Amino acid sequence: MKKLGLLILSMFFISSAFLAQESKTKQGHTNQNKFKQLKELLPTPNLQRTASGAPGIKYTQQKVDYTMDILLDDAKTRIYGDETITYHNNSDDTLPYLWVQLDQNMRAADSKTPDIQTSRIPSKTSKTRFNKAYIETPFDGGFKIESVKNIDGSNLSHTINQTMMRINLAQPLASGEKFQFKIKWWYNINNHRTQGGRSGYEHFTENRNNNYVIAQFYPRMCVYDNVEGWQNDQFWGRSEFALEFGDFTVNITTPEDHMLGATGILQNPEEVFTRKELKRLEKAKKTFDKPVIIRTQKEAEKIEKTKSKKTKTWKFVAKNVRDYAFASSRKFIFDAMAVDINGKTVMAQSLYSKEANPLYGDHSTRAVAQTLKTYSRYTFDYPYHKAISVDGQMGMEYPQICFNPGRPNPDGTYSDRTKYRMIKVTIHEVGHNFFPMIVNSDERQWTWMDEGLNSYMEMLAELDYDPNFPITRGYPKNIVRYMAGDQSRIAPIMSKGDHVYSFGSNAYGKPATALWILRETIMGKELFDHAFKTYAQRWKFKHPTPADFFRTMEDASGVDLDWFWRGWFYTTDVTDIGIEGVRKFYAKDATNETIEFIEDTSEGLSINKPKKAKSKYFYEITYNKPGGLVMPIIVEFTYDDGTKQKKMYPAEIWRYNDKQVTKAVHSDKQITKIVVDPELETADVDTSNNSFPRNKEDGFSKFKNKMKN
Repeated sequence: MKKLGLLILSMFFISSAFLAQESKTKQGHTNQNKFKQLKELLPTPNLQRTASGAPGIKYTQQKVDYTMDILLDDAKTRIYGDETITYHNNSDDTLPYLWVQLDQNMRAADSKTPDIQTSRIPSKTSKTRFNKAYIETPFDGGFKIESVKNIDGSNLSHTINQTMMRINLAQPLASGEKFQFKIKWWYNINNHRTQGGRSGYEHFTENRNNNYVIAQFYPRMCVYDNVEGWQNDQFWGRSEFALEFGDFTVNITTPEDHMLGATGILQNPEEVFTRKELKRLEKAKKTFDKPVIIRTQKEAEKIEKTKSKKTKTWKFVAKNVRDYAFASSRKFIFDAMAVDINGKTVMAQSLYSKEANPLYGDHSTRAVAQTLKTYSRYTFDYPYHKAISVDGQMGMEYPQICFNPGRPNPDGTYSDRTKYRMIKVTIHEVGHNFFPMIVNSDERQWTWMDEGLNSYMEMLAELDYDPNFPITRGYPKNIVRYMAGDQSRIAPIMSKGDHVYSFGSNAYGKPATALWILRETIMGKELFDHAFKTYAQRWKFKHPTPADFFRTMEDASGVDLDWFWRGWFYTTDVTDIGIEGVRKFYAKDATNETIEFIEDTSEGLSINKPKKAKSKYFYEITYNKPGGLVMPIIVEFTYDDGTKQKKMYPAEIWRYNDKQVTKAVHSDKQITKIVVDPELETADVDTSNNSFPRNKEDGFSKFKNKMKN
């Protein structure tokens, strides 16, 4: 009876275990395959944005025109402005109100930007920082809006919410209609060298002069589209701008002795340049091999010693641009040269103080010219008439003009590090003319769409400028440290810039690396270049989204890249592919009809090569993947005669098993070494498992025992 009870109990446990196993095997799951399509993450295609990634037949975008009179008050370091805005509602929607960006309000006394920054009391600090943080009166920044009026001069209802202003329309603006209104304003210009900022002035104690680099200086309309509606996210200082295209008529009044550069075509050169400068400008328009000096250092040094009390007005017209900026100073040296863009002459120009010479004189305008050539080759011909690099001692970009860092030592010498950094930033900022000034993505939402794509293109221009250019961002090996870092401080690329820790690595470095890997390793130059150019040409002077980029790259290349976008852009997974082990076999004639493979555990040569067989050596190589990213397996074989052979298995090799795969290899030469990713093409975060044998004890014959155990 006791034995019967034990038997029944044993059968109960066996049955329970069996049922549990049955239940486990029948339990369902969602598709977790790394190669599943992105359809659930991408928006549904429609008549405005197609499934191919191209603009649809119903695609629309708004247009905003500006007429502005600007006064630069050098004595008070202030900007005064009076603007008329014409808003064209090209959408199918009726708009009950409009939204305007007031970016300067980030610097207002009541700004919330400082409040969202964490802070601590330091153990010690400099007196300068102490005074600035605890004693000095806060800078009185921000727009001082004097009036907002209808075109007939009557007051226009409006509501200011930090860096945004809502225009309350008396009547909704119907599709196809336009609305005009006026804003009058002024603000105190910040010293960007001491107070920070994306624009402002730099003060020089010698002769008490200022270099002005002015942007975000006027109330600007927000973007309205079918993706975000109104893009009226607050400006906290990091994530940049979303802007509509339009036409600008801008009159800028400055001290008479200032040299100025700005967005747009100058309408009155004979009123603002000397005869000598006009003659030099004409020469520059025909000089394609080197910059021509328009205002020399000697002339600029003489001018900066005195301050004219008279003024002059620079008159500009800019067609189909998304923004406006200018730079002005009596200290500026001015040079220019012509650039041939597919038969069209474009002017590359630079404005810089003597403190930046000879570095800027040697390289600035040449770097501008190279950028226009390289970017035009890979995207579309540069459509504007000029591009200007300004000694602004920051890195910021605007249509046709940008502000860049870099200065030599006081004696005029400069190191390679200083030179290459200045050239790098200049190329990057000039390159922004293409992304996002023309391919006009939403910087506030998707920083990587302009910074990442531009950082990738920057690499190509740098290598064109100097084949030995020391590229620091974009090569796969250079992103490894970031990707292998603390996961709690890493965000996916598909994150808003305001919300990431390592902004530079996330928005610039990693997406640039991703594109470099696509071009150099996964797709190949021909397919990638065609797809990338297709994207740029489809979306120039339009508003693309990430989905438009992803879809176009696949549509124009015929390469399914959903697995790549998912891994690199939507996750923080890393690449780590290694060699688990290797087994060696030799073939033996078993019968007249059969060949038998026998594992060779020795380190010697295989024996009994079958008649007429080309291969003498046979191997089973098992690769593992501790990292979350699926990537191609790039493997290099070294043979006993010293020769090498490279083989790449597509990423799809991981489609059935995301952890481990085995490949059979045969050769007439004995393999002595195997290396995964020998040229560091995939941003592999751990190369300690990339070679086989890894040491003397870990030879070919050892893997069999390891597999058994």
